[in-house]
Amino acid sequence: MNRKLVFIGVAACALVLAGTGCQKLRARDHLNKGVQAYRNAQYPAAVEHFKQAVELDPTFPTARLYLATAYMMQYIPGAESPENVKMAQAAHEQFQKVLAQNPKDEVAIASIASLYLNQAKWDDARQWYQKLVEVNPSNKEAYYSLGFIAWKTWYVPYATARANLGMKPEDPGPIKDKKVREELKAKYWNIIEEGINNLHKALEIDKNYDDAMAYLNLLHRERADLMDDKAGYQKEIDIADDWVQKALETKKLKSEGKAGAAAPAK
Repeated sequence: MNRKLVFIGVAACALVLAGTGCQKLRARDHLNKGVQAYRNAQYPAAVEHFKQAVELDPTFPTARLYLATAYMMQYIPGAESPENVKMAQAAHEQFQKVLAQNPKDEVAIASIASLYLNQAKWDDARQWYQKLVEVNPSNKEAYYSLGFIAWKTWYVPYATARANLGMKPEDPGPIKDKKVREELKAKYWNIIEEGINNLHKALEIDKNYDDAMAYLNLLHRERADLMDDKAGYQKEIDIADDWVQKALETKKLKSEGKAGAAAPAK
């Protein structure tokens, strides 16, 4: 073989490898600059640096995760302007690219779930929080969020039904119209039950999770209106009252620095 040709080939490979190495170094430089801008809440500037980083090194997961998060930080929940919607879409796209490289990236899954939650897309949020607990069964926030979503899904039709029947918020239940009660039960009972179960799972992980206690109170208190008799209604109200008391006690213990002494959830 011609030694000259071999030398040229080796030299060419070395140049390619050197170029690749330089690109990776430049990508990390842009990452560092982006992180600095991100920490200073200069999110548009951070986005530009992170974009440069992933263009230089498309397989750089840290840079892409930061890029997605910088987009997400600029999204304003509830705002419907085209620019705001595009910001959420850009964040979604980048998080999905992170997952294309690592389908079990917990931060990306949690962030997509959070984005859907902030967009009030309850079914999508539920799906992604379920994925999150599959990846990390010890994620108490995921179970709590599933409980919260159950409450959000059910509360509006529940409150609307009571209002349509002329029931004031302070009026005791159960819902007086049996047909309405049965329709609500058929559609939402399993959702409420699932929400209660997920909140209990959050409390199994953290017995002092007072936010989970608060939503257990709400779900039991509102489920009372679906009961067929006063005895069933009162049983649910008693459970709700118990969770209110536990939440108050836990908050007090936390404020006194004694949260570890809180009574375990039933």
